Amino acid sequence: MTTPGRYPMKALAGVPPLPILAALAAATLAAAYASQYLGGLEPCQLCLYQRWPWWVALALAVAGLWPRSGHRLRRALTGLCGAVLLAGAGLAFFHAGVEQGWWEGLASCGGGAVPASLAEMQRMMNQPVVRCDQPAWTLFGISMAGYNGLVSLAVGLWAVRTAAAGRNRRRQGFADG
Repeated sequence: MTTPGRYPMKALAGVPPLPILAALAAATLAAAYASQYLGGLEPCQLCLYQRWPWWVALALAVAGLWPRSGHRLRRALTGLCGAVLLAGAGLAFFHAGVEQGWWEGLASCGGGAVPASLAEMQRMMNQPVVRCDQPAWTLFGISMAGYNGLVSLAVGLWAVRTAAAGRNRRRQGFADG
């Protein structure tokens, strides 16, 4: 028996990885939307982009929960979830770097877009400008983008490692049937 304090993910060794990935993706998205709609934190363009990898991971994980999906498909979907989340970690760390002033953000960050019509200009003037280089919230000096990067990196690495170790089907939760 493993001690949960030393290797916390080993406590989940007998649980199939796709339900864990689906739950983590849903919880992460719920936290993002709760901070927006309940906490009043308006997301910038990069914040919105960072939600997409979690939506893709959630869709892939849920697709793998289909009862007739075989070992190879579940293993591939787990690896794809990991790869998508690692890409999401890169995006989140890019955003954290923009917030820290290490590099420039996208042209769509900060309201620098030129309207194509008068109606679009009126719409833009009625919206608050949410800048990508100013974190809306921090804890211990780390922004939401930084925490998203850390969580995406950890979950993505775990998923890739789990998929790669899937040769031992029973232990990793990839068993057919």
